[in-house]
Amino acid sequence: MPLAGTWKTYHNPRYNFEFPYPSSWTAEPPPDNQDGQAFRDPKNPQAEIRGWAGHQVKPITTKQAQQQTAPVPSSKANFTTAQGLSGALNVNIGPEISSMTLALQQGDIRYHWQARSPSQQFDDYYRFFYYIAQQYRVPPPSQQP
Repeated sequence: MPLAGTWKTYHNPRYNFEFPYPSSWTAEPPPDNQDGQAFRDPKNPQAEIRGWAGHQVKPITTKQAQQQTAPVPSSKANFTTAQGLSGALNVNIGPEISSMTLALQQGDIRYHWQARSPSQQFDDYYRFFYYIAQQYRVPPPSQQP
């Protein structure tokens, strides 16, 4: 999958995050809550990129606070975006579908991005997916919803 070509930028109206995608890829219908968007390669519909975000629910009790998912700890952070944000980038190689998943935390909002393709083609998409993950941008804390 070449990195050259024409790109567009998806901007999420609810959480203000953005990421590039190839202009030839098609958008899937967005979810009703407008928390993200998915795009597919029209030449290979099993290849997909998607980004979404959500507020982290605040716990009501101390016990819930202990069980709550914490921000991505710096010890788990293994990736830095071009914007300079640290997060966790994971690659999962499956028997049929393989994926690359990015998780970022900014304030009380958790941002996600995922790319998937058939496992036998994942090598072809890897650099392309990695590039898009690097370009994922979130608003500064002062501009978060």
